[in-house]
Amino acid sequence: MAISGIGIDLIEVARIRQAIENYGTRFTTRIFTPSEIAFCEKLKDKYPSYAGRFAAKEAFSKALGTGLRGAIAWLEIEICDNERTRPTIKVWGKAKERLGNSLIHLSITHLADYAAAVVVIETCPGS
Repeated sequence: MAISGIGIDLIEVARIRQAIENYGTRFTTRIFTPSEIAFCEKLKDKYPSYAGRFAAKEAFSKALGTGLRGAIAWLEIEICDNERTRPTIKVWGKAKERLGNSLIHLSITHLADYAAAVVVIETCPGS
């Protein structure tokens, strides 16, 4: 197996908080899947988790080499975890086509003010 892509993203939690407070569901439903929204909304402080997911999607798009400006869509990427397990990424559509059979490794961290994510894409033999 070989590493085919690495992506990293850092975001201020306040930026996500402001977007959600200003645009509400117009923002959240454009960026996050229903499962991601349900997960974040049940938390006492939802903004760091929203920011972590945002950073993870950005990091994934960088690792894939596409960015998020049309090549793949925000809602084709879903960050899955329950705060007790290692987070994972599920993909659909164009993101899945570009990824193929490659493996995705994800790490997310967040504090009160910042969230960051790192994604490594590992190509499987025969991919």
